[in-house]
Amino acid sequence: MTTIPQVLFDQAARRPDALAIEDRDWRLNYGELAECVKQAAGIMQYMGLGHSDKFAIWAPNCAEWIIVALAGQSLGAIMVTLNTRYKGAEAADILRRSQCKLLFTVKGFLGHDYPAMLDAQDLPNLQEIIVIRDEVGRGAFDGFLARTGVAIETVTVTVADGDISDIIFTSGTTGAPKGAMTSHAQNVQVFESFTDAIGMNEDDRYLVVNPFFHSFGYKAGWLSCLIKGAAIFPLAVYDPKDVLERIERDKISVMPGAPTIFQTLLSHPDLEQHDISTLRVATTGATTIPVDLIRRMHEELGIDDVFSAYGLTESTGVVSLCQKGDDFETIATTCGRPLPGTELRLVDDNGKDVVSGEEGEIWVRGFNVMQGYLDMPEATAETITPDGWLKTGDIGTQDAKGYIKITDRKKDMVIVGGFNVYPAEIEKSLLQHPSVGDVAITGVADERLGEVTHAHIVSTAELSKDELMVWCRENMANYKVPRGVSFHEALPRNASGKVMKYMLKP
Repeated sequence: MTTIPQVLFDQAARRPDALAIEDRDWRLNYGELAECVKQAAGIMQYMGLGHSDKFAIWAPNCAEWIIVALAGQSLGAIMVTLNTRYKGAEAADILRRSQCKLLFTVKGFLGHDYPAMLDAQDLPNLQEIIVIRDEVGRGAFDGFLARTGVAIETVTVTVADGDISDIIFTSGTTGAPKGAMTSHAQNVQVFESFTDAIGMNEDDRYLVVNPFFHSFGYKAGWLSCLIKGAAIFPLAVYDPKDVLERIERDKISVMPGAPTIFQTLLSHPDLEQHDISTLRVATTGATTIPVDLIRRMHEELGIDDVFSAYGLTESTGVVSLCQKGDDFETIATTCGRPLPGTELRLVDDNGKDVVSGEEGEIWVRGFNVMQGYLDMPEATAETITPDGWLKTGDIGTQDAKGYIKITDRKKDMVIVGGFNVYPAEIEKSLLQHPSVGDVAITGVADERLGEVTHAHIVSTAELSKDELMVWCRENMANYKVPRGVSFHEALPRNASGKVMKYMLKP
């Protein structure tokens, strides 16, 4: 195996002139990308970042994101990703708990000043906030690269395959996000297997629609490109018209996305005005997929191969995926077969294997299972058995050919436009409102986003829906904000005091 930065350096040695990243007007070939990463690494080392130190990135998809990630990882430092929709308190909580020394962020993305969001936050370990892109453009990053640094070729940095490469925080049913730790070796192995399965190659041009702070955009996105030597085209903001134009102009051949991405392309009035015939591979997942959507992706968007996949942050992003040549119904209604070299079981509440074809909780074992949760040994022990099985919390079935169907999701979890949202996290936040005495969050169907959250509130003082929504938007990431509110005299509870959410209707 190898480390993530070594994948880049190997590609740079093999094909230095091949296009690595094109971010609007900024083009870097593999040789230039490798040199830029080394330069950034030298600066970060001079700033005091070393092996096992944590650094965070709070930025949209861009070339700078990739360079900073690889630079830090080449020093043996551990990358922590921050959701661009976080508010200051949410980002600060993760920065504190992961003890990040450096934060790389932006100003001006969608009107946000990310450094300013942290002004009132207590961050004892954070030594510096570095702006890598602002309203003007790349000037901020050029300024960073002009700093004094260490010539990395003169410094011996040992990064082992088994070293932790990244920590991605995933919401938990307890309401506290948990940091899933994965290593260099397992990331490379998982996405070597993934890219082989979907047929990626060095001639591909990959439009990375999914956010880099998520495994789908980072690992199944730009890391997959590095592994194959393909070209990375970062997309910061999704707009269907812009995407159609970019596929045509940049001759994009691979594009991931939640089903809603492809639905918006198919429904766009300008679809037939664009030549998108270069698009040959698409990967999707995250929710139930209509069979007709897969058919239309083939017939109307002209995509040769569509792959649906299933995974979670704790499984390094991938548990299973469909195979090349699978029919429309298989792609739409199953999540494919487990990654080669991994094991999968379906078990009952006692951890015993269920009869073939019956529903059970999906357990996974193999090189894709995370190393554990950061500083949460009890949560790790609850999630990974002593003999290495990862309890996904997802319920499904498996047919005779090994294909998995997800029939239920983690208890209470709601998937809002591809983002996993845990009611307990929102409930905990809402209980901080001075007029909220009790709260329960449920999921409701939504035509555009698949699902959205709905808040059931018992108030202790006069409180309007509009007042509560304003408070929510100020204190939570947008995808967590409830789209509806119902007020109750009391919430229905069972004998043990647990809210009976099935009795709550929007």
